[in-house]
Amino acid sequence: MEDFINLLKSIDMFKCFTVDDLKNIFINNYSAKDYTKNSIIYMQNEKCKSLDIILEGAITIQKIDADGNVLSINDFTNGDVIGENLLFSIDNKYPNTVLAKSNVKILHIDKKLILQLCQTNECFLINFLRSLSGKALFLSNKIASLTMKTLRQCIIEFLLFEYNVQKTNKIKLNTTKKELADKIGVQRTSLSRELNKMRKDNLIDFNNKYIIIKDVELLNELHIES
Repeated sequence: MEDFINLLKSIDMFKCFTVDDLKNIFINNYSAKDYTKNSIIYMQNEKCKSLDIILEGAITIQKIDADGNVLSINDFTNGDVIGENLLFSIDNKYPNTVLAKSNVKILHIDKKLILQLCQTNECFLINFLRSLSGKALFLSNKIASLTMKTLRQCIIEFLLFEYNVQKTNKIKLNTTKKELADKIGVQRTSLSRELNKMRKDNLIDFNNKYIIIKDVELLNELHIES
């Protein structure tokens, strides 16, 4: 228990409680489990029965369609909370697959305890609802940003973001093209095909480690037009 009490104190949802409060709350009301890298934590359509907090490592949420296309919804790491938007839903099934991105330890908090805390502590209830609302808003924005953009627009947005972060037009790829394709929600072959088209249009050049923006101003203009 000592391993996660201090971490809980740093999470908004539990800031209302003292260390002693948390020790009393979780004395017999938790389950901490280890998952190995690439293992499935929750299958799509599996029921959500607990509020989960990542104690160590990272997980990724992925949507896999009937054609095998993978869309990476988001990654979560130490201190992040998952499941609050599903726990009390009528249809409380995970809409996506939850995978261990690395070796990960997760604290599973039973639904009954969360309900008890919501009923007895107004501060916890408010922070729980804030977290739930934030997840709903994030998902709505994520879906809108992906469904309303072409593949080229998604690539341009990625390149301009990295240009502003890395402060150079020679963008170092800190992810594989397969992982980038997953984030955008397309097959790797589709991404490679569009990158080649952009190279032919003299917008970029690239190799395995870098993508070079040929004309930053033009890319900004294309982004604004989209």
